[in-house]
Amino acid sequence: MGVRVIFGADIVNHRRGKMPDGRKIYALADAYRDADLVTYPSTIEGFGNAFLETIYYKRPIVMSTYEIFKSDIQPKGFQVIGFEDFITEETVRMTRQVLQDRDLAAEMAEHNYTIGSRYYSFHTLENHLVVLMNECLGT
Repeated sequence: MGVRVIFGADIVNHRRGKMPDGRKIYALADAYRDADLVTYPSTIEGFGNAFLETIYYKRPIVMSTYEIFKSDIQPKGFQVIGFEDFITEETVRMTRQVLQDRDLAAEMAEHNYTIGSRYYSFHTLENHLVVLMNECLGT
């Protein structure tokens, strides 16, 4: 189909390094930073670490709108190119638009990062834990 695909599982790890033959091993962060967009077509996910990683690295996302995403994440207002069971012509059209329009991609990514910071940051976690601890300790 004329699409260049790189399967990099053997050269991407949780941190940088070198293979025995001297080739580089890249960190997962390197892959996110070099991506124009991130896609994952999983139909069964837990909460969605790949989703949060994509948001953190400010990349647009094309994804299956799995059940936990629909019930717990999507209502917060994230902008994704989502699809149900199959990739549609609309999914392809929207993906092409984001790949061709860097401003649109940046707007989506920044919007998602802002929402992600509001709901899933360490600061938000700390606030929730303080409330929980105060309730548990009766303070």
